[in-house]
Amino acid sequence: MTQETFQKVLTRLKRVVSRWDAPVVTLVARTGQGPFRVLISCLLSLRTKDETTAVAVERLFRRAVTPEAILAIPAAELERLIYPVGFYRVKARVLHHVCRQILDTFGGKVPDTLEGLLELKGVGRKTANLVLSQGWGKDGICVDVHVHRITNRLGYVRTKTPDDTEMALRRKLPVRYWKTINQILVAFGQNHCRPVSPHCSNCPVAADCGRVGVTSSR
Repeated sequence: MTQETFQKVLTRLKRVVSRWDAPVVTLVARTGQGPFRVLISCLLSLRTKDETTAVAVERLFRRAVTPEAILAIPAAELERLIYPVGFYRVKARVLHHVCRQILDTFGGKVPDTLEGLLELKGVGRKTANLVLSQGWGKDGICVDVHVHRITNRLGYVRTKTPDDTEMALRRKLPVRYWKTINQILVAFGQNHCRPVSPHCSNCPVAADCGRVGVTSSR
């Protein structure tokens, strides 16, 4: 897929996905209440459906919205607040650890660099780039399973892992698309371009899609 075609695909999809619910982390970012809430939402969303994450995030933020406030919540109570997100007991410990790191290592401020974010417990490149782009408004390419799958399915990249996809996109994709590609392709992947049997028959970008790896569709 050429650069020009891929950019046209993103533009077309941006109009389509505006009709669907945005990912929960994007909704949190749109409140404009800072990168800390984006970071906590990201950590809770890992391996958890958006509808579950949204309820847990709302419940937690009614109780605490700062590192100090979350640290003041006993572990058992924090587990109850974020239940039933996936691995809620582990995530409760991670939240406490991250909040302590933010206070002790970063002066109470969420890091605003990729390198700083990657120092936080439980934060990998996907989460770090999402916080960087949606929390701080800086250029970062967040590649999750949807971005990895769809960019390969379209034929824009040929990569084996999400980290490989991020590096390929950093080389190929114009910077002006870095902050929005995740929002667009996650919504598209959750609602239409599914991992198994995607909706190719009424896909808005079917004419330009390479359908790489697609063996059955609807």
